Amino acid sequence: MGSVSTTSLTPSLPVPAHAARLREALLAADFTADGLLDLLGAPAYAALARSETVPALRATRGDSPLETLVRLFLLQRSVGHERAAAALPLAEALADGWLVRTDDTVAATVDVRPYGGPDGEDWFIVSDLGCAVGGAGGIGQKDEGVVLGVGGASTTLAGITVRTPVSSALDLGTGSGIQALHAAQHATLVTATDLNPRALDFTRLTLALSGAHEAELLTGSLFEPVDGHTYDLIVSNPPFVISPGARLTYRDGGMGGDELCRTLVRQAGERLNDGGYAQFLANWQHVEGEEWQDRLRSWVPAGCDAWIVQREVQDVTQYAELWLRDSGDHRGDPEAYRRAYEGWLDEFEARKTRAVGFGWITLRRNEAVASGAVEPSILVEEWPHPVEQPLGPTVRAHFERQDHLRAHDDAALLAARFTLAPEVVQEQVGLPGAEDPEHVVLRQNRGMRRATRVDHVGAGFAGVCDGTLSAGRILDAIGRLTGEDPVLLRDRTPQAIRLLVEEGFLIPVTDGDDTPA
Repeated sequence: MGSVSTTSLTPSLPVPAHAARLREALLAADFTADGLLDLLGAPAYAALARSETVPALRATRGDSPLETLVRLFLLQRSVGHERAAAALPLAEALADGWLVRTDDTVAATVDVRPYGGPDGEDWFIVSDLGCAVGGAGGIGQKDEGVVLGVGGASTTLAGITVRTPVSSALDLGTGSGIQALHAAQHATLVTATDLNPRALDFTRLTLALSGAHEAELLTGSLFEPVDGHTYDLIVSNPPFVISPGARLTYRDGGMGGDELCRTLVRQAGERLNDGGYAQFLANWQHVEGEEWQDRLRSWVPAGCDAWIVQREVQDVTQYAELWLRDSGDHRGDPEAYRRAYEGWLDEFEARKTRAVGFGWITLRRNEAVASGAVEPSILVEEWPHPVEQPLGPTVRAHFERQDHLRAHDDAALLAARFTLAPEVVQEQVGLPGAEDPEHVVLRQNRGMRRATRVDHVGAGFAGVCDGTLSAGRILDAIGRLTGEDPVLLRDRTPQAIRLLVEEGFLIPVTDGDDTPA
């Protein structure tokens, strides 16, 4: 998470003056995501992700440059001067502040974590010591200005983000800079903001050590630092935790309830260029007497289409326990922990909150919607099932299909042509030995991995959609084969076709004119 509100700590940090030389040394030692896996082995690598360091310590008892770098930057162990000098340019690392010298040893001042880019790039995420997910000490930090490294939420947002070449991208609440790093690969200008100035320093280090071009770095809360500017892409992994106070910059929004996330989403619409995307992770309240879907629909700004996916729901006790453990409160005085727990439950009770949802919010600016020419497409759904990342292409295709469906009434839909998505398979469900299945299921093996039940007409229709015949002609052929009235088939099938298109089972053919129905 990045920070968009509250104060911060100000200890000195490294400078990127010799980042290129340090990067060369890290790569030469194979200090990469693949190199770590090869060195540590799968069990120790997985243990490190759980903040268990003993297996990794046992795997790095040699004196190779890679083992030295793992001990320094991942396990936070001091090493001797000569050993450090054999692994990296020691004078520059000390001068720039990556390492600090004691009498006989040197130690890292920051966590440097290898991170594999989507196209095999070797990147490095820089964060506070002990604050990378899987860091030597776990997170469990109570320092309000701490800057975290990459974690599951960060990689989730990076995976769902639409990756098309754009002129401008904004990473709001950048934290250690992972979203800015991804955006730098396809945006001409990247702007990264954070209320915590230290986070911007970490972003600068992450970009420099990863060999990415520099970003515009601005201090401030929400959209204040970029007031008046618009972007083709906005991403944010904000401090979305709904807590009874703004104690921790990296996670607590500082506004009541889910107001920070609501404000962020509501204000994003007017900061987007036409066709631009804004993509967020968020928490939202499930409030007594209110449908959560209606709550989220009310967040969508004018002029935007939206796709909102709830991935997880926790009752208020689970939620409070999760974040009390995140900050390490469970390790202290039991009575203080009890009082803190009570405080969280008091806050939820006052707001009539029964549960908290977590998920993804994607907006797309659409000037046709803004002008009133078409109705907005707003889908709010719950999907707790496994998906296949990266989902960026799936997100983009979702909105493109909505455009197609809005532009085609039933008659036009029957004149259109479709292809079956290549990852879709058919499953027949029924009793063993039965002549006919009880029902047929179409299932996606990629992307959202949806499944939908269809009748024999829907199965037959989907099976022959190869882009050569219009939907209407396919239905006519099915009618002749089954003896069903083709007029009735044409009347009752368009809604089923719309659902298959909306959910990505069928892909509209857009090259050339539609085949006559």
